[in-house]
Amino acid sequence: MAEEIIVAPIPGKIVRINVSEGNTVEEGDEVCVLESMKMENPIISPVTGKVKEVKITADQFVEGGSPMVVIES
Repeated sequence: MAEEIIVAPIPGKIVRINVSEGNTVEEGDEVCVLESMKMENPIISPVTGKVKEVKITADQFVEGGSPMVVIES
């Protein structure tokens, strides 16, 4: 199976995580919300598949390019 790693597009704080390991997601589903510069940015799944790993926690600060969620498609 192919793996898709969703990375943080910008630095910021994780304010909400909408998936757990083992969940199935559809392309276009919101997997988490990243707050940066007082704006909430939805992070969208680029593929349909099963969540293999969630590498973030709520209230965690991430750098741009940091891996957040791994999806098996």
